[in-house]
Amino acid sequence: MVRGLTKFPKISTKLLNICIDSLCKSRNLEKAESLIIDGIRLGVLPNVITYNTLLNGYSRLVGIDEAYAVTHRMKQAGIEPDVSTYNSLISGAAKRLLLNHAHHLLDEMLRSGLSPDMLSYNTLMSLYFKLGRHGDAFRVLNEDVRLAGLAPGVDTYNILLDALCKSGHIDNAVELFKYIKNRVRPEIMTYNILINGLCKSRRVSAANWMLRELQREGYTPNAVTYTTMLKLYFRMKMIEKGLKLFLKMKKEGYTFDGYASCAVVSALIKTGRAEEAYQCMHELVRSGRRSGDIVSYNTLLNLYFKDGDLDAVDDLLEEIESKGLKPDDYTHTIIVNGLLSIGHTGGAEKHLACMGEKGMQPSVVTCNCLIDGLCKAGHVDRAMRLFASMEIRDEFTYTSVVHNLCKDGRLVCASKLLLLCYNKGMKIPSSARRAVLSGLRMTVSYQAARTTHHRIKAAIKCNALTDT
Repeated sequence: MVRGLTKFPKISTKLLNICIDSLCKSRNLEKAESLIIDGIRLGVLPNVITYNTLLNGYSRLVGIDEAYAVTHRMKQAGIEPDVSTYNSLISGAAKRLLLNHAHHLLDEMLRSGLSPDMLSYNTLMSLYFKLGRHGDAFRVLNEDVRLAGLAPGVDTYNILLDALCKSGHIDNAVELFKYIKNRVRPEIMTYNILINGLCKSRRVSAANWMLRELQREGYTPNAVTYTTMLKLYFRMKMIEKGLKLFLKMKKEGYTFDGYASCAVVSALIKTGRAEEAYQCMHELVRSGRRSGDIVSYNTLLNLYFKDGDLDAVDDLLEEIESKGLKPDDYTHTIIVNGLLSIGHTGGAEKHLACMGEKGMQPSVVTCNCLIDGLCKAGHVDRAMRLFASMEIRDEFTYTSVVHNLCKDGRLVCASKLLLLCYNKGMKIPSSARRAVLSGLRMTVSYQAARTTHHRIKAAIKCNALTDT
């Protein structure tokens, strides 16, 4: 294909970039690298867009260090990184919560004579908010952005609104929304952020007012908007109103996703209307409209497990396979949890092993579910073997294991694991610490509890100093 491009020198680099983008999206980075080399040999020279596309692929799929290495190859080819290059790198660092990396990249950007744009500062602010450092985020907005002579846009305000809503300052978020309406035109995402915040605060009237504001601006509510409102209605036990909204979506020909239907089914189940839930799911799953949605099948699968109808589970799994649908992580988690709920721990372990044999990597959520289920069933040793085999563990993994080791009387092992978590800087719920310290005091000694407590405090203090 590249050979043909040499006949059209004015568009060959553009087509090369399209090919590189396609290869990166299909996760074939090695072929993308090879194509760039072949293009150079044939006189199809890459440009900064070519390398930025490749760099973005490495950042998303591999790691920030591998992505940064692309900048060296750019310079060797005589192409200097631009603002987009650094924005991709900063975004990759932010997604991995690597604040020091982000700072280093921003400093390097400035040393190179490049001026960060609003995307650069938006990414940095978003990272600060995710790390809970709200003061630093607002400092970037009030000082760095102002000194750079940049004007915050709707994306910036969306980040601020989202942070305010998630931190519980919903009134401040609404006031900020009223302020920014005179400066920029809010997007539908802006309204969705606020509606979500109001819904989580259970403020029905305010959420409905924001929905009317959205429509007055000429926007049409999308799947996110409606699903958020549905969840609010069902959470507030306003079942009929929720179902009315759902039926309105269907009547108007609105294309809703599986998550909206799952919210409806979940509400019906919780209110004891199981028959209606089954009818709703069967209509959605069996009809051609939803036959390609694994989310709908997952919900029906969950319902069958809760009823203990294993024959229906087998039939549904066969149907999923016959339709060529690919089970997602949630599907496997439902199966493992469902088998555990009926006391079939061996079947849950076999399912996880079967996933490995088929080349599928179980998600950390699925493994966590199995570990917790095995421990509750009294199979702590089997749970610990699974824990030891896991390449990726999260806070819930450690918390679950620590709690279950305490319940099994393995306090020394639990205390060592808890200290490991704190030394790694992990955020472990205080309930795990209380369980360990209480257990040590009651079954080992007060001295052991005090020693562990001092070590935990030292680890927390060390991590706080490292962060600053």
